[in-house]
Amino acid sequence: MNALFKALNDQTRRKILELLKERDMTAGEIAGKFEMTKPSISHHLDLLKRAGLITGEKKGQFVVYTLNTSILEDLLTWILTLKNNKK
Repeated sequence: MNALFKALNDQTRRKILELLKERDMTAGEIAGKFEMTKPSISHHLDLLKRAGLITGEKKGQFVVYTLNTSILEDLLTWILTLKNNKK
C-alpha cells in the first residue's frame, strides 16, 4: 500500500491517471500532454505500474497504458473499513 500512496502523492502522476480515465494511451501520447522529458514520463509511468494503478500492454512497437480501477476499488474499500470501524 506504501507504493500506492507514493504514486498518488504526485500531481503529475495524478494527472496521468486522469488522462487514462478518458482513454488508453501510449507513453508518447501521455508525454505530449506535459512539458517534461520522455524519460521523466517513463519514470512516472513505472511508479504507477509498480503501485498497480496502471497496466501496460505491448502493441507492436508501442506500450499502451490502461487505468487499473480494481486497485482503486481496493483502496476505497480499505478507507471505508477505517471509517466504519470508528465508534
